[in-house]
Amino acid sequence: MPWHELDGELDLWLNAGLVASMWVRDDDAQTASPALERLTDTCGEVDVPLALAVIPSGADESLAKLVGRSPQTQVLQHGWSHTNHAGPEEKKTELGDHRPFPVVFGELREGREKLEHLFAGDFVPAVAPPWNRIGQEVAGRLAAQGYAGLSTFGSRARTGSAPGLVQVNTHVDIIDWRGTRGYRGDVDVVAQALAHLRARRLGETDRDEATGLITHHLVHDDGCWRFISDFLQRYANHAAVRWPPASAIFAPQTVSG
Repeated sequence: MPWHELDGELDLWLNAGLVASMWVRDDDAQTASPALERLTDTCGEVDVPLALAVIPSGADESLAKLVGRSPQTQVLQHGWSHTNHAGPEEKKTELGDHRPFPVVFGELREGREKLEHLFAGDFVPAVAPPWNRIGQEVAGRLAAQGYAGLSTFGSRARTGSAPGLVQVNTHVDIIDWRGTRGYRGDVDVVAQALAHLRARRLGETDRDEATGLITHHLVHDDGCWRFISDFLQRYANHAAVRWPPASAIFAPQTVSG
């Protein structure tokens, strides 16, 4: 595992008196499963918060019970049903600008009400759109619907692209979606983390945006599980790193980094 470069980068943060905020977002949760229990246990063992992006349409009581006994876990809204509404030549998206806004926000409202009922105080009113894609018009109307946050993939814009929201994205994807659909490899994954942290430190991207690790518990292979465990064990208590919970990350006017 090529940890030395990442260790060196975090040493630079520490020597500069900077705090490297990080977070973990896991997508596509609907029901309790051995894989999800493994993930919550892995985070719990090192007391690292987990933001669970839950698909409301399929969310059930077993998931609520699992979250309830995992004090480090909070819930975000992963669209409504993870259904693609894009055209055949477009990239998949559920929350695009393709459909009438009353339909889109009607689904989101129903989903939010269900998550608030199931998860109560563990629900954070932030949207992590399926496929990490959201229409500009939909994003621009989320705050008016009572949402506080938005999370996609890639460094956020310095000027808010989603008015009235705290946008904190993910930046490190461990899955090789276009190839093996398994673990993408140590070199590639560590390089993603290093690139975002370095860009933050140098001011090439927004330093206040926490570096996000995105996982998908349902499709993890052995390499994914090994990396998650190693990464969290190595950096959970690193002097330069902080792991704010989702409720802090998406709190209005929060500076997370």
